[in-house]
Amino acid sequence: MNQRQRQKMIPSTWIIAIKQTEARKYYVLYAIDWKRGARLSWEGWNSLADLLQFHIPIKRKAGGTKSASQPAAKIAKKALPLHLDETQYRELEQLFYQPFSKKQWRAFIKEHANNHM
Repeated sequence: MNQRQRQKMIPSTWIIAIKQTEARKYYVLYAIDWKRGARLSWEGWNSLADLLQFHIPIKRKAGGTKSASQPAAKIAKKALPLHLDETQYRELEQLFYQPFSKKQWRAFIKEHANNHM
């Protein structure tokens, strides 16, 4: 793989974080590429229906020349939902902006996925 190909992100894990505030829910879609240590987020939805209509630009393979997009509804089928309160959501945001650590991400996902299944 050349340098340009290594820099491309190919998500292997998708997370829908649902933050419950007193008034309403807030939805954020996260993409994690474990192999390259990359993560992206798309946020700003107060309605799940609005999030599901959004088209997410993704790469299908590292050597590919095309940039494709998929509706978030298709991605949501394989995404891990995490129901978080405001404190847990702040913890997720901190994790997102720190240097990438597989161990910390996996521990966070495991802890919060088990709490709400």
